[in-house]
Amino acid sequence: MADAIGTTVGALFGTSTVTTYIESETGIAQGGRTGLTSVTVAVLMLLMLFFSPLGLTIPAAATAPALIFVGSLMLKNLVNIKWEDTTEAVPAFITIIMMPLTYSIANGIALGLVVYPLVKVFSGKGKEIHWFNWFLALAFVYYLVFLQH
Repeated sequence: MADAIGTTVGALFGTSTVTTYIESETGIAQGGRTGLTSVTVAVLMLLMLFFSPLGLTIPAAATAPALIFVGSLMLKNLVNIKWEDTTEAVPAFITIIMMPLTYSIANGIALGLVVYPLVKVFSGKGKEIHWFNWFLALAFVYYLVFLQH
């Protein structure tokens, strides 16, 4: 529920998709199992707003280890992809590879959602595509062509 609300509110404010799942999992792995952990993090994040200029002095190279760790946690779900089914593997691969190549998680997801129905149709599995997948694909094509700057 937290991911759904975070994604919706983030989108309303024009940010790319907010993903809290891995961050929550990291906190749980470190022993934070109650809501008090989340409240503490929220209060500390609010306090950090006053120190954001100080935070900007930290070089990107210093934050890389944390991002690498979070990325490795995200990779563990790749085993759930049906890699033997090309119609599932190709869109997943496009999504995964386009995130770092475009410097955008949102663009990677958008391209994956565009490729998914196309691969299914061209492989003769077009009946497996829900109408909403087509809606998303068309919306993301519009976004990528006309709204990306």
